[in-house]
Amino acid sequence: MMEKSKKEKRYERLFGQISDLLKDKDYPLARMATIVAVLHHKMDYFFWTGFYLLEDGELIVGPYQGPVACILLEKDKGVCWAGVNRGETVVVQDVHAFPGHIACDSRSNSEIVIPLKTSEGDVIGVLDVDSKEHASFDETDARWLEKIVDLV
Repeated sequence: MMEKSKKEKRYERLFGQISDLLKDKDYPLARMATIVAVLHHKMDYFFWTGFYLLEDGELIVGPYQGPVACILLEKDKGVCWAGVNRGETVVVQDVHAFPGHIACDSRSNSEIVIPLKTSEGDVIGVLDVDSKEHASFDETDARWLEKIVDLV
């Protein structure tokens, strides 16, 4: 697990890098793809990194990096739907203990989900990050990933 101050500094650098990459580009799908690519390749404990987007009441995979994903997530089940329904970040230290967890890849052991919201505050999707390690995510990840998702 990454030491807290090292993690903080890495996120600070990545936030600046991502902000620079997204300057003058106002296409949300491209912004999501860029965010996912940077995070996935710069955070060594990120096993699967991607967006799920709400479309006609369904949660469908969007831009992602990592192993093949579930294309459609069963309604109101799993960590991603918990993030949508609660409208807040969900950190799960052990996904196998999470009621209704959807195992798109059995190698995932912990997960963080950050809601993607419109400027009016409506949830339109989530950023979902999985790790092979248990208890990979904490309040530092939550705080910085929320700031990064706001860049979409």
